[in-house]
Amino acid sequence: QAESLGIPLVTLDTHSKLDVAIDGADEVDPDLNLVKGGGGALLREKMVEVCAEKFIVIVDESKLCDGLGPGFPVPVEITPFCHEHTIRTIAALPSCAGCEAVLRMGSSSSNKPDGDNIAVTDNGNYIVDLHFT
Repeated sequence: QAESLGIPLVTLDTHSKLDVAIDGADEVDPDLNLVKGGGGALLREKMVEVCAEKFIVIVDESKLCDGLGPGFPVPVEITPFCHEHTIRTIAALPSCAGCEAVLRMGSSSSNKPDGDNIAVTDNGNYIVDLHFT
């Protein structure tokens, strides 16, 4: 649709300096800490964000929360190689005490299990959802 409106499309390979990047978030706490990646494009979103001079996040009141974690799992993108070991290692981190690390199943764009196969990101990686209580 962008091209039909005369907006050129480029890649970060050819244009790695961006003035601004705009995106949403899955959760935002009172200190403006964010959970992003519920849609499954964790690495790609982060790469666009770090190439931007300014990063703007737009959310509505439904995304506001008292603290990150209980209302929305924190997603972590991992490589398929040794993924079970990686999940155990993440779950054993002191900052993950009290959370359950769950391999996302089904669609990578949904943080709810919606299939029997491991969810695969655009980069061929897996997602571990950290469910804090």
